[in-house]
Amino acid sequence: MKRITGIFTILFVLQAHFTHAQVTLSQATDTTLQEADLQTCIDVALKNFPLIKQNQLDQKITESQIKSKIAAWYPQVNLNASYQNTFQRLTMVTSQGSFTSGTYNTSGVQLAATQNLFSRDALLATKSAGDVRQNTLNQLITNKIDLVASVTKSYYAILSIMQQVKVLDEDIVRLQRSLKDSYNQYKAGIVDNTGYKQATISLNNSKAQKQGLEASIPYYYALLKMYMNYPAEKDFSVHYDSLALDQLARLDTNQNVDFQQRIEYKSLVTNKRLLEANLKYEKWSYLPTVSLFGNYNMNYFNNRFSGLYKDNFPQSYAGIQVAMPLFQGGKRRENIKIAQFNLERNAWDFQNLKNSVNQEYQSAIATYKTDLATYNATKENMQLAQEVYSTVELQYRAGVKTYLDVITAETTLLTSKINFTNSLFKLLSDKVDVEKANGSIQPN
Repeated sequence: MKRITGIFTILFVLQAHFTHAQVTLSQATDTTLQEADLQTCIDVALKNFPLIKQNQLDQKITESQIKSKIAAWYPQVNLNASYQNTFQRLTMVTSQGSFTSGTYNTSGVQLAATQNLFSRDALLATKSAGDVRQNTLNQLITNKIDLVASVTKSYYAILSIMQQVKVLDEDIVRLQRSLKDSYNQYKAGIVDNTGYKQATISLNNSKAQKQGLEASIPYYYALLKMYMNYPAEKDFSVHYDSLALDQLARLDTNQNVDFQQRIEYKSLVTNKRLLEANLKYEKWSYLPTVSLFGNYNMNYFNNRFSGLYKDNFPQSYAGIQVAMPLFQGGKRRENIKIAQFNLERNAWDFQNLKNSVNQEYQSAIATYKTDLATYNATKENMQLAQEVYSTVELQYRAGVKTYLDVITAETTLLTSKINFTNSLFKLLSDKVDVEKANGSIQPN
């Protein structure tokens, strides 16, 4: 099992991605897959992952919130109605004596309309509507990028295990053939029993490694299904073009990172515009709120309820209203300062992002270059090990080499193939990290 320790170290780090998402039957996609390539897995995940669905609902919520705030520019019409029964009418005292005023029954219906001419709340909603929408969209894109990266790594994890199982299958066939030959030689008295016992040990080790890898496959399929929001009880298999993987793992290592391609940069730009709009909003607090208004009142008075609504005494009027706080203890001035400080703070966020993106990219590209060198070396070693094994096996059959030499060559070949498989899929995983760091992952 020591020969596959490296690949398990690589694969288990995938557990940390998107652990907050859970697959439920009610949320699962109705799509049934038989086989799926990488792009199919990504497309299904982007369509069905619960977090993406929530982000899409957030967009709808944001759109309704914008429309709700912009509605303040439209005329506001209200209807108010009241009825009042007076038990004791008001007594008026004058120099001529005292008398009661008013009626026992009073009713009124008011139709009131207002129209904003200037309101800083409504103006802010109008000016910042596009950026508010973009802010929600940026969050959706961010989660899509993370999802694409996680699906890709999970997909490669399954392929890595499948390829190792394939290598072990080939090794088991060789060992079974060698075991049969060495046992026959032992029975014929040509060699002692150490040869077939060594072959038995190697065969058992390869079978145990294969069983261990096969036992881990359901876990990584479950991880991939989680990202795809695919029904847990339904199975599908991943497939790939093994000849294309080598080319797929290649990457231009001389490119320069542009932090402006990152979605985080675009989010900061959007946030900056929102902060600028907020600064204007605070400065507008020195301006008055201006609105037009008009009322039409229908008034009814009568001492008897039965005759209350026989006569109407209407009243109507219209006008303009200007409202502006004159003194608030310095509140407006301090709010403007807060808005300015937040805008200045946002400028440092750009510098922090530039530094962190550069560090992230340099780390990712350094890891990729290191693993690329390892990949090239393991590829050559695998080819050499195959040549050595073929030669030693021929020499053994010719009686020149011992069976121990065959076992050693076979072990070297198996190790080199597994190392090559590990390095290939590690390189593919590294490429995902580089593409994420330089902002080249652009999901639909």
